[in-house]
Amino acid sequence: MKIAAIDIGSNAARMQISSVLHDKNKINFKKVEYVRFALRLGMDVFNTGKISYESEARIKKLLMAYRLLMELHEVDAYMICATSAMREAENGANIVERIRNELGMEIHLIEGDKEAELINDVIKVVLEDDKTYLHIDVGGGSTELNIYKGRTKIAAKSFKIGSVRLLEHKEAPDVWNKMKAWVDETIPTHENVIAVGTGGNISKLFNLIEHKVDGKATLEELEKKRNYISQFSLEDRINKLQLNADRADVIVPASDIYISVMKWAGANEIIVPDLGLKDGILLLVYETLMSEED
Repeated sequence: MKIAAIDIGSNAARMQISSVLHDKNKINFKKVEYVRFALRLGMDVFNTGKISYESEARIKKLLMAYRLLMELHEVDAYMICATSAMREAENGANIVERIRNELGMEIHLIEGDKEAELINDVIKVVLEDDKTYLHIDVGGGSTELNIYKGRTKIAAKSFKIGSVRLLEHKEAPDVWNKMKAWVDETIPTHENVIAVGTGGNISKLFNLIEHKVDGKATLEELEKKRNYISQFSLEDRINKLQLNADRADVIVPASDIYISVMKWAGANEIIVPDLGLKDGILLLVYETLMSEED
């Protein structure tokens, strides 16, 4: 069986096709295809409130390309989810309807809490029972914060701040204060908290840190790498550091969110599993298929 997940974010759209593997009672998803394309819908929405005609045309072209790949891989089922930018766009629902009518592909506009729930379903596997975790997921348009006691989520909040929104200076003026206040109120000061980071920017920053111990990076290491990258011009980040163009401009503002939240929470370490929304969507696709068979 092959299944696919498509995540249309504020910065990029991703598709992952995975084979479903059965090992006794355990289910694994083995990646067989992964494609990422920088749609940058947040540039439209956070500046004008809507998705431009040109961006809509690119969404359709990309979905047609994704559909062809799914046909080649003989995918059994898939799901498309769109997050902050398309959700907030004045014409987002109209675009979803046109894509449904023209391409026969259904896009689900999901709220921040649903996004967090889907990620929660897959992030639990990397958590240990006796520890407290602060999960930070920074997208292009929103940041999801989740607090876990072991594998149990005890608090969650979505904030309208993300890498593209910061790049365009379109975040609400008090959003930093609101986010800090929530962290201060929700995490007791005596708690020893470990951060868990998901999202493309923290994954890239984490991978650039050379000497990680036990799969963790320290807050100090994150700050050093963030400051190192920030010294380079955008052109040099692309040519010398070999960052993709759509990563080079957002990695520093995204890093500022992770680092700030870690400082507020008193978290000195972060783990960065290779998991995210697309993995949560894959799990939902699989569970839906199984329920239909019962």
